[in-house]
Amino acid sequence: MKTYKVTVNGTAYEITLEAVDASEIKTPAAAPAATPAPAAAPAPAAAPAGGETVTSPMPGTILEVKVAQGQAVKKGDVLLILEAMKMENEIMAPCDGTIASVNTTKGSSVETGAVLCVIA
Repeated sequence: MKTYKVTVNGTAYEITLEAVDASEIKTPAAAPAATPAPAAAPAPAAAPAGGETVTSPMPGTILEVKVAQGQAVKKGDVLLILEAMKMENEIMAPCDGTIASVNTTKGSSVETGAVLCVIA
């Protein structure tokens, strides 16, 4: 047995550790089932000829959809708010045009490269 001093958040603790053989280690019972993942975003639609697809730059959750199908947008307009790693990221229009389709909804989980919307 060995005794060590450990400081956690400014508080010192004294701990004692014992070395054991692998045969003495008991495996824990199976972990409880994980909670189901949130519903995935709707399947992406194909971009119309000459259309510009707006894809997710990183995995995350859609906090807000600020556009609707048929809405005119200008380059730089905020289309969606994507939360990733506790930060809100504005997804902006890469060009002027009209929203041909919105391929996600508020609360959806998206992966990197998922089509969020299409601008025609």
